[in-house]
Order: sequence, then structure tokens, then C-alpha cells
Amino acid sequence: MPVHFETSEHVAVLTLDRPEALNALDLETLRQLRGHLQRYQDDPQLRALVLTGAGERAFCTGADLKATPASPASYAQAMFGSKEQAADQGLYIRLMDLGDLQLWKPVIAAINGHCLGGGLELALQCDIRIASDSASFGLPEVCGGSIPAVAGVTRLLRAVGSSHALQMALTGERITAAQAHAIGLVSELTARTQLLERALAIAHRIAANAPLAVQAVKKLARQTAHLGEAEAQELTELHWAALRDSVDRQEGRTAFAAKRQPLYIGR
Repeated sequence: MPVHFETSEHVAVLTLDRPEALNALDLETLRQLRGHLQRYQDDPQLRALVLTGAGERAFCTGADLKATPASPASYAQAMFGSKEQAADQGLYIRLMDLGDLQLWKPVIAAINGHCLGGGLELALQCDIRIASDSASFGLPEVCGGSIPAVAGVTRLLRAVGSSHALQMALTGERITAAQAHAIGLVSELTARTQLLERALAIAHRIAANAPLAVQAVKKLARQTAHLGEAEAQELTELHWAALRDSVDRQEGRTAFAAKRQPLYIGR
């Protein structure tokens, strides 16, 4: 299986397992990845997920160009088809865009080795990124006559700002883990041997919080990034009001008054 899905208590670990191909994404891997992510979102017992790559060499190096099909159809035919049909017709990049899954639960990328091209675009769709100190990052598409096809430039601009993002995208050059940390592309660096342990610690800390509140924070972060303060405040108030009478908010207030740890149930 090119993708492994494991759970422990309220945390899931999703591992890309094609180390011989540097964890590149073929159609089978993409479909399994999307299926497991949807399972994660729909399972009320799961509250945080760690995404990582098997082996020492790579987190993910993007689309597997040797295994993704050449298009038997014109772009116009693929463009107006469903995601699944379009992927079979060569428009595999649609499966790499995870926006349609509506993942409001947090995803943590634990990045080891190379994180390049579509692999970086995958990591940029995660909410938190941590990396081993030997990781490397890049969008090399221009070196091969193409562009980052999964909103990579846009997402990188939002993550690190225009100068750093455009230098990476226009030169196609890789940056080191230390450089990625310095520009805010990743929030933490660890030794390779401690990477998964640290990612799981973050995931379990998130999972201990009220699940609906965590999802509300993520949804607000995604939906208000482009809004002015007044519009953002209006949407924030609606989410706050939706949570106001929840069982978990009452439990949080009761636990605070009793000076004990809250026990949240996601209701």
C-alpha cells in the first residue's frame, strides 16, 4: 500500500510509503491519500493528524512523472470533467488540491528529506509544518518549463511573503531546513530521529483541546485571511456564537472553575 493510516487515541498518522520513488504521488497514492483524509475528517474520534513520508530521503517530491498518465483527451475535455475523470485523462493535479475535502481538522506535516514541487504544495496545505534539520524545500518547476500547478506560488506567498516566495519560485533553487525555518516556512526544526515524536506531541496537545473549537479556529483562519477586519469580526462572532452553548464550552468553564483538566467530547 502506498499510503498507511494508523490511529492512536484521538490522533492519526498518515504516511506516504513509496520511498523507492521518493514518495512521489501517482494516481493510486493520491486517491488513497484523499480517502484517508476524508476518513479522518468524518471520524468524530479523531482530532489531529500527522502527515509524513517513509524513509530517510524524502517527505514527498510531488507528482510521479513516470507513473502519471499522458492525456488521451484535450485539456478542454479534461477541464470540464469531474476530478476523477479529469485525473484519468491526465489532469492529475486536481487530486493534489485538497480544498474540496473541506478538512477543518488540523493537519501537521512532519517533513523529512526532500520536500519539492508538488510535495511542497502538499505541505503548504497543512496547518503546521515542522521539519528535520536535514530537510530541503523547493519549487523547481520553472527549471523544467512548467509552473507549480497546485496554487503553490499563491500558498507560498501567504506562508513566507513575496520576496522569499518569488525567489524560490523564479529561480527553482532549493533551500535548506535552516533557511525554511528562518523565513517561517516551517515552525520548528528537530533531529530526524525526533521528528515524528515531536509532531505527535503537537498533535496530542491539539487533540486535548475542544474539538469543535479547534475546527472553528482552522476554518476562520482559512476563511478570513483575505477579509478586512470588519468582515473578519462578523464571521468570527458567528463562530463564537455557534460554540457558546456547546457541551464542551460548558465543560471548559466548569473545569476551569474546579481547577481540573477538561474532558471534551466534541459536542
